[in-house]
Amino acid sequence: MTVQDPRAEQTIALSASQPAAGATVLAVSGEVDMVSAPALRDALVNGLADGGTFVVDMTGVTFLGSAGLAVLVEAARLAPQHSATLKVVATARAVTRPLEATGLGEVFSVHESVDAALSV
Repeated sequence: MTVQDPRAEQTIALSASQPAAGATVLAVSGEVDMVSAPALRDALVNGLADGGTFVVDMTGVTFLGSAGLAVLVEAARLAPQHSATLKVVATARAVTRPLEATGLGEVFSVHESVDAALSV
């Protein structure tokens, strides 16, 4: 019998782009859990340091656990310190459900698409 350490598998994919001046989009896909949350945190903290509009595109997220929610809360607190605006794109139930259940959907600026987040 072979047992594989779940931490050995990368459960998250991150991709940053700058579609316009002063705007950064971080596309997140996969599972955001206690194993992958530190990678998301690093990407958010580094991206927010540039200021401007920072969009976290979570349309590819298949699981959002409490560790991921904590990272988003931390990013929301850090954003004003860097003159940044944090926006979240969430359409999948795997993301919208935890946001609604915790009341964080009211805390974050949540949008249905990257274009909608960038146009506001």
